[in-house]
Amino acid sequence: MTKRVYDRVLLKLSGESLKGSSGYGIDPDALDYLSGEIKEAFETGVQLSAVIGGGNFWRGEDWEARGMDRATADYAGMLATLMNSIALQDVLERAGLETRVMTAIDVRSVAEPYIRRRAITHLEKNRIVLFASGTGNPYMTTDTAAALRSLEIDAEVVFMAKNRVDGVYDSDPNKNSDAIKFEHLDYIDALNRRLEVMDATALSLCMENELPIVVFDLFTPGSLSKVLSGEALGTLVGPKR
Repeated sequence: MTKRVYDRVLLKLSGESLKGSSGYGIDPDALDYLSGEIKEAFETGVQLSAVIGGGNFWRGEDWEARGMDRATADYAGMLATLMNSIALQDVLERAGLETRVMTAIDVRSVAEPYIRRRAITHLEKNRIVLFASGTGNPYMTTDTAAALRSLEIDAEVVFMAKNRVDGVYDSDPNKNSDAIKFEHLDYIDALNRRLEVMDATALSLCMENELPIVVFDLFTPGSLSKVLSGEALGTLVGPKR
């Protein structure tokens, strides 16, 4: 069993990570892969929660650009994150992992309402908790939801899982072969450089509360367990452990 250095963590997944090789929606193979990585990490005894984006179904900013009211577009995006959370819950439970979806908007037929103390109780009872629907407010991203929920549940770190990018670079490594990867960044450097760690609101929230962020490529097999064990994988943003 892999030795872990964290006891309670929050994993931030992009919606795009669920669509796999397809251009839209959810790819069953991608779900199975994520389930396997999460199960391997969970078996170390860590208390694990996650926030999933909805970009594989809906991107609010794209619809706002087409003339849709911003709040309406964002609420639709919250429902997309709920769909992704339910799909991930199903595949995790088929793998034998007890899982709860907690939603910031009221959809009681399919998920529990988010209540901080109940979420912590689920974690203490060795249940994986999936936080859906962002913060429940428009104009707030799922990055902000990940930072906020991490602080609320006293998580020790946010794991920012990227899709085929193994950390934070000074420019897009898919476009610039000379891009330089950072092993460690201070929050203020990430903000000033406008690096793609997470949105500025979420990053500022982490900075104010000294919540570390580890950015890594989840699609390198075993990477989640490795960052959980403290291996220097990806980029650490914030105070060193």
